Amino acid sequence: MTRSRRHFVLALPSALLAAGCAAPHRGTGRPGDPIVLTLLSHYASGTLRQALQGPVDEWNATHDRVKIRTKAVEFTDLLTTFMVRQAAGQGADILHPYCLWNGQLVRAGVLRPAPPEHAERIRRDYGAAAVGAVTVDGTVYGYPTEAQTYALYYNRRLLREAGADGPPRTWPELEEAAYRTTRRDRYGNPLVQGFGLSANDDATTVGQTLALLHAAGGRFVTPDGRSTAIDSPAGRAALALEHRLVTRGASAPAVNVYQAFPSGRVAMVIGAGWWTGSLRPLMGGDYRDVGVAPVPVPAPGARPATLATGFMLGVNTASRHPREAWEFLRWLNADRVTTRKGAAATRMSALQVSAGTLTARADDMRALLGTGGDPNLRPFLDALDYAVPEPNGPGAPRAKTLLRKNIEALWTGRRSVEETLRTTRRQVDQEVSRSW
Repeated sequence: MTRSRRHFVLALPSALLAAGCAAPHRGTGRPGDPIVLTLLSHYASGTLRQALQGPVDEWNATHDRVKIRTKAVEFTDLLTTFMVRQAAGQGADILHPYCLWNGQLVRAGVLRPAPPEHAERIRRDYGAAAVGAVTVDGTVYGYPTEAQTYALYYNRRLLREAGADGPPRTWPELEEAAYRTTRRDRYGNPLVQGFGLSANDDATTVGQTLALLHAAGGRFVTPDGRSTAIDSPAGRAALALEHRLVTRGASAPAVNVYQAFPSGRVAMVIGAGWWTGSLRPLMGGDYRDVGVAPVPVPAPGARPATLATGFMLGVNTASRHPREAWEFLRWLNADRVTTRKGAAATRMSALQVSAGTLTARADDMRALLGTGGDPNLRPFLDALDYAVPEPNGPGAPRAKTLLRKNIEALWTGRRSVEETLRTTRRQVDQEVSRSW
């Protein structure tokens, strides 16, 4: 699982990669000719591709009438591939979109609403953030799969050497620790960033900022999704915090935190839970220095909050066999099995934990992590109870890109905090208030 799968760059799709275990030919459901459903995802390589293939192989070995064929593209190509294949009449039966895109896919007529019995099960079995992520205008469109909440990664050794007893719990503690751990060479080049702010991509830049915004009690857009809400005391406080960290030298946004943190050159950074699955093999024995804590809040006693993003599995409106597709999704995401370690969990939850990440089924996650696993995943699991879902209206992808550009303008000194708030409000309001 690599950082590239979190990028939101809409390039032309690369050639589809056909995974194993496809049925020998497409079928119609006639006797002796099984229905073959295609599942299109971004699980194109590595542990996630292997992990998904396990339950698909199990289904195909135990179901004669309906077979599943997996296809995959890189995450950077996924949304474009959905749209291009749909326009060409070649849309996959089962889709695995990033939930940010759901409003856009619904508007384009790509996603089929979940049948009532499935929608009821989803609302019952998943937390509020996950349900919100798969819901557009009150309608549920799929099963939440990979869930990502944001928390504070920190380097125990660097904090200890700076005299800190543990991770910061409040923003003043975060700033103090950031300044104390920052080190530069005699030419002023950063040797260690106290707090990593990264301009790598939309997901990284915006995710960090929204996690801080939510921790301050703020929101990016209003509940109806029709206007921005970041121009608020919470938004002002979050951007002012980032501005201070940059101008006082504790953050260097031009430095790639995905390279700098594993090499011990960043003391703290806010990131999503998927990163744990990459850090352990990348850092080897040095991973023992990595800790994870909740996103600090502005003042002692404030209620915790953070950002939640995620993916879902849904059914294409163009599928000729929606009932069979929904039955496979129920089997994958709702039926429990006993894992090799003795925990009872859904196949999707076991799949995600095997790849070092989480689903939004907190009961599954507690059962699986209780039998072992990386303790650094637990703060992300706990955050499912208080995380705020990423907005997913039709204008959400564009709004996220606009926010990123304005954050970067703040970091580079091209705009003040107030100018950033005003410009973001004007640009994002124009985007999300459009009549779709």
